Amino acid sequence: MRYAQGGGLTDAGRAARERVRLQAVERFEDGQKNREIAAALRVSERSVERWRRQWRERGEAGVLSKGSPGRPRLSEAQITRLERELERGPLAHGWADQRWTLARIKTLIGRLFHVSYTVVGTWLLLKRHGWSWQQPARRAIERDEAGQSMTPPRARSWGRKGSTPVVRVRGRGSGRVSMAGLTCYKPGKRSRMFYSVREYRGRKGEPKGIGWRDLCDLLVRAHIQLGGPIVLVWDNLRMHLVEPMRQFIADHADWLTVFQLPSYSPDLNPQEGIWSLVKRDIGNLAAADLGQITRAVKRRLKQIQYRPDLVDGCLVGTGLITDG
Repeated sequence: MRYAQGGGLTDAGRAARERVRLQAVERFEDGQKNREIAAALRVSERSVERWRRQWRERGEAGVLSKGSPGRPRLSEAQITRLERELERGPLAHGWADQRWTLARIKTLIGRLFHVSYTVVGTWLLLKRHGWSWQQPARRAIERDEAGQSMTPPRARSWGRKGSTPVVRVRGRGSGRVSMAGLTCYKPGKRSRMFYSVREYRGRKGEPKGIGWRDLCDLLVRAHIQLGGPIVLVWDNLRMHLVEPMRQFIADHADWLTVFQLPSYSPDLNPQEGIWSLVKRDIGNLAAADLGQITRAVKRRLKQIQYRPDLVDGCLVGTGLITDG
């Protein structure tokens, strides 16, 4: 017989629980075996074993329930301090972006007050004190003469109801980070993901993003590491259809077969799920320079490479299947 932490019982239910334990004590004194007691009282043998051990050590008092440990509570002064620290933002507490998540707030409570909350308990605490899950607004704290800004995706964050969280972004510089990737699936094998990242800093003659040569290099690298032929299914991006890319595909027809997805069908492309995971991770990032964004992107892509379950989930999200 198991009860939820905190009891989850009425007064009558708690009284019934104590009666069961006292009945177990009577049966201990009569010399009954654990299996007989468990069957008679409709509890697990494990519970009976624990009660018997407590009875031997401390008698009847040792068997009685100690009651719920109760949920940890913060005083009003501690709640006020917590809200003040939350308003300072995650950057002030060592996180790389400006996104308050339940896990981060739970960690902050532990750091400040040495009190352990569960994620659900943290959610209830915030709800009780007027905080909600919101889409933040942006505010530039630096701009160059051209007024261009580096603004990574916005991600939801916890904030006080009626007061929209503000994400401060630096507007210095006009660079961006481009990504290309391959998600690779084979029945019975571990899913793989390959990627290429390129920075564009606005310099004269610098490529503005991923080009067809980058795509060719990515395909060759995947072919070498996978050690077999590749059936490539991709969308109708202009770079996929340029003549040099078509020529590369024709020249490597011995190991590369290409199929085009229907037009306007990102929901069928599992790589879109990868990009969504990356953008969510760098949401609300107040990057000091383009290099910080690049490092954050590469770090997240590397983490995904070691999580085949995430790669599999992106395929599941498309509704497609691999037929072995």
